Amino acid sequence: MSILIAGGAGYIGSHTAVSLLNKGEEVVIIDNLDNSSKIAIERIEEITGKRVKFYENDIRDKNALTKIFTENKIEAVIHFAGLKAVDESAIIPLAYYENNIAGTICLIEQMRENGVNKLVFSSSACVYGDINQPPMVETMQTTATNPYGWTKVMLEQIMRDVCASDKNFSVMALRYFNPVGAHESGLIGEDPNDIPNNLPPYITQTLIGKREVLTVFGDDYPTADGTCIRDYIHVVDLAEGHILAIDYMVKNPGFSVFNLGRGEGESTFGMIKAFEAASGRKVNYVIGPRRPNNADVPVSYADASKAEKLLGFKAKRSILNMCEDAWRWQTKNPEGFR
Repeated sequence: MSILIAGGAGYIGSHTAVSLLNKGEEVVIIDNLDNSSKIAIERIEEITGKRVKFYENDIRDKNALTKIFTENKIEAVIHFAGLKAVDESAIIPLAYYENNIAGTICLIEQMRENGVNKLVFSSSACVYGDINQPPMVETMQTTATNPYGWTKVMLEQIMRDVCASDKNFSVMALRYFNPVGAHESGLIGEDPNDIPNNLPPYITQTLIGKREVLTVFGDDYPTADGTCIRDYIHVVDLAEGHILAIDYMVKNPGFSVFNLGRGEGESTFGMIKAFEAASGRKVNYVIGPRRPNNADVPVSYADASKAEKLLGFKAKRSILNMCEDAWRWQTKNPEGFR
């Protein structure tokens, strides 16, 4: 099968490309390199020993998409492309709505015009907002607490409507929880362009000395140690979930939604301790106030039973595995791909 990965030079996209190539699938990547690096494409080829066809374009470019679909016999699309920083989305919301929603609509339109009817969509656990209590189940009402989250909520609804109007079109919306780790080779991993927006890369950059100190946003939450609890999943487990999603979609058309998580939570302090164990170093951190506007829900973790039952998906790698692999990536690439 020939699969187009939108945003395939990014963190989750690059790991998914490796998993697909190792399975024997053909991979085509489109990425505008706004928050990724072309070096990731070279590393994907180095890990797998296989060639990747790469287009440096934006998914909002209809002519570029037409060219890709014309030059390649694409059978399915995995869609990771989009802006993803929660805090930034509150500062420039229109950019997020235009990029994430308009870009996805453009991609779906070009898929349909070119006879491609299978899409795996990168959704997020943030669609559960602050109105649901864990474990998060796919049947819960969706909402959001920031513009980035609302783009995911809106796009899931748009895709439901497309599938309802076109019985030949299928979408698998995968609600990721918190990806951590890197490929065991240390050749690809998470490489934020600027200040990291999530905890693990901030910890590793602090451990290696790139950041002076890690700020823990609040230690007064109603949890055992006072810090927020999240469901962390190894990025390679997450990548492998996309292969199972495509296999499922072939036999089960229409719109489907699945959580991809470990089904259990770990606190911020717990992650700090795990990274200290993996690195043999102490994390320099300070306790700061909670982030403004109740940006962080105290506890979020998945009910992962639907994915296990229907996809055969179960996360295999432990918290320590995630931290060891993330640390290996950071030490081999102290400045990321740059």
